[in-house]
Amino acid sequence: MNFIMKKFEKILMPMAEVIGKNKYLIAIRDGFLISTPLLIVGSLFLLIANFPIPGWNDWVAQFLGEGWAAKLTTPVAATFDIMTILAIVGIAYSLARQLDIDAIQASATALVAFFIVTPYKINFTPKEQNVEYIVKGIPLDWVGSKGLFLGMIVALVSVVIFAKILKKGWVIKLPAGVPPTVAKSFEALIPAGIVIIVFFLINYIFAATSYETIHNFVFNMLQVPLLKLGNTLPAMVIAYIFLHGFWFFGINGSSVVGAVFNPILKALSVENLEAFQAGQPIPNIITGQFQDMFATFGGAGSTLSLLIAIVFICKSQRVTKIGKLSLLPGVFGINEPIIFGLPIMLNPVMLVPFMLIPTINIIISYFAMSSGLVPYTNGVQIPWTTPPVISGFLVSGWQGAVLQVLLIILGIIIYIPFIKTIDNQYLKEELEAAANEDEDDDLDFDDLDL
Repeated sequence: MNFIMKKFEKILMPMAEVIGKNKYLIAIRDGFLISTPLLIVGSLFLLIANFPIPGWNDWVAQFLGEGWAAKLTTPVAATFDIMTILAIVGIAYSLARQLDIDAIQASATALVAFFIVTPYKINFTPKEQNVEYIVKGIPLDWVGSKGLFLGMIVALVSVVIFAKILKKGWVIKLPAGVPPTVAKSFEALIPAGIVIIVFFLINYIFAATSYETIHNFVFNMLQVPLLKLGNTLPAMVIAYIFLHGFWFFGINGSSVVGAVFNPILKALSVENLEAFQAGQPIPNIITGQFQDMFATFGGAGSTLSLLIAIVFICKSQRVTKIGKLSLLPGVFGINEPIIFGLPIMLNPVMLVPFMLIPTINIIISYFAMSSGLVPYTNGVQIPWTTPPVISGFLVSGWQGAVLQVLLIILGIIIYIPFIKTIDNQYLKEELEAAANEDEDDDLDFDDLDL
């Protein structure tokens, strides 16, 4: 077992260090955080309009009138339909701060660069006509999920160019008496101008190709293949093996693996949401909701099952106390207390169930959905802290809630022999410590100092 642990450590630790210190992956990870609360709020409006209870719309219509659900789609459109814009601003801002340059100016320049390469054309067919017209406007497809990967690339590249020009000193310097805000705006003039020229040339070059725009090129050559790869069972299983390997060595695996994998899952989730909103068949099994609501329960390692097992079968004070303290946070997906308190980290006894149970959850959930027993997740963004059963019901109906319960029970069964081994060890140590204390308390005349 020690040999295996050393092998894992030798592979994972350098990888975690490289990913954890990569400025661009950190920018992508942190940049998406700007859109997360907005997407959750937008999803709540969509969830209210499409609550998974038969007759819900008709019942609410008695109070709010017909067409009430359509009115709630405005906040949804105002968040999901412009998610690429939100991602660009967040990613560019995060990277600019890491590069120690003016984050506001850099993120604004990145946004302009994106719109330079975005076609201002929309296909429009008037009602009761068969003729399609091309009109000017911002295409929501490209500022929504379809433009997400290009938006990430533009944000990173534009900020890097902006920073390099600044570092070379190619800026307009104003006298010392000028207000700082005015001075900064003039300093950004040349770097922003060069970024705009670069992306103007890129747009001009792609206009001369069969792709017509860089959007079409990136979507067909990068985004579609990555989404197809990410929407597979092997990709999800491999990602989660690495994720839990990092956690086992005390590294936040969700942050490390999520920096690479989460953008793909987010795009897949939005595809499901758009289909759900339009009343069309939902296309993807693997999504962000699949990961958050069916791979693990109570955090990495699906430790909610472990905590329930501890409460019912364990006897040692050390295990039972940490289990009871960790149970309530575990219900909401927070499991650092049990990972570092039991501990699970660097505990060879817990390595097998910690990595095995999430893998089993993923495989069972995938086939339950692919066989039609459980509906695909609807793409609705709910907080990852939403407790099981409730979360399963909201994203996949009552079938999803039932599946969550069954997986939690299966996890309990798998965890029992492993946690019982640790519990017996701790119980033995506690009994020995108690016996030693009793011996120390016995009165011995030889110990008296006369």
